[in-house]
Amino acid sequence: MVQPADILALARQQVLEEGRGLGESQLLEILNLPDGQIPNLLELAHQVRVKWCGEEVEVEGIISLKTGGCPEDCHFCSQSGVFESPVRSVWLDINELIEAAKQTAKSGATEFCIVAAVKGPDEKLMKQLEEAVSAIKAEVDIEVSVSVGTLTPEQVKRLADAGVHRYNHNLETARSFFPEVVSTHTWEERRNTLELVREAGIEVCSGGILGMGETLEQRAEFAAQLAEVEPAEVPMNFLDPRPGTPFADYPVMESADALRAIGAFRLALPRAILRFAGGRELTLGEDGAEQGLLGGMNAIIVGNYLTTLGRPMEDDLDMMGRMQLPIKALSSAV
Repeated sequence: MVQPADILALARQQVLEEGRGLGESQLLEILNLPDGQIPNLLELAHQVRVKWCGEEVEVEGIISLKTGGCPEDCHFCSQSGVFESPVRSVWLDINELIEAAKQTAKSGATEFCIVAAVKGPDEKLMKQLEEAVSAIKAEVDIEVSVSVGTLTPEQVKRLADAGVHRYNHNLETARSFFPEVVSTHTWEERRNTLELVREAGIEVCSGGILGMGETLEQRAEFAAQLAEVEPAEVPMNFLDPRPGTPFADYPVMESADALRAIGAFRLALPRAILRFAGGRELTLGEDGAEQGLLGGMNAIIVGNYLTTLGRPMEDDLDMMGRMQLPIKALSSAV
């Protein structure tokens, strides 16, 4: 039987010293580490992220261009029009997006992500995105990311031409577990969009949600599959059960399991931007962000999420100041 010290020693050599992520079976060993080994895991994960990513933390704000009314049935999402959730369809105009980008930039953020609750963009949305990205880049010193679902090659080219820096399209969970989460599209469709985005020269952002009923084996599978995609950024969400969705009554993920997952994902993806996203406050509590940022995470979404409240932006910025974590400057953005 493999001892905890053995897998951590292997990870130290393979990931920290050589920069090679752990494979699926090794990640499963990490996810099965006893609670008493979590501090050692997080310490190693932090050393990995500092060595291969640097000490800076990337700050991002997100805003929903179109909220609610999505035709997909993602079982975790209150924006689905399939379920009886309290979220109703709302659209923002260009001026509102520009103002939100300005407020995000004032926080020191280098990334502003525009999200729409759609299966994929129609022509109206594409034109609005092109106009919005152009207007924001003309008035605000910030990179613009977009997340609007499945894309065609022509749509990817248009977004690239508009100046989109990074495209978010989460794989959400392991390929083997995906049918338990979504039935209206496939994992392969999502993966195909990511390949189109990469080929167009846009940075790939893809992560998912943990705590949706997946096994530890599937959690390890998911981390390994993300590593195959080689994303520039990986958002890590923890399920925040939403009223009216099929996952409304699911239990909140245990904080120890979340911390093990953070360490495992860093050891799978030593060079990726690993970003705290939705559910961190509920799953990890007030001190959880500090543990994560000293345990492998190197990016954070500040302010509110798409349909759930986050901590006040000022609280997160104060926290990073107390921790003496340098915030990534726009001039150093790739």
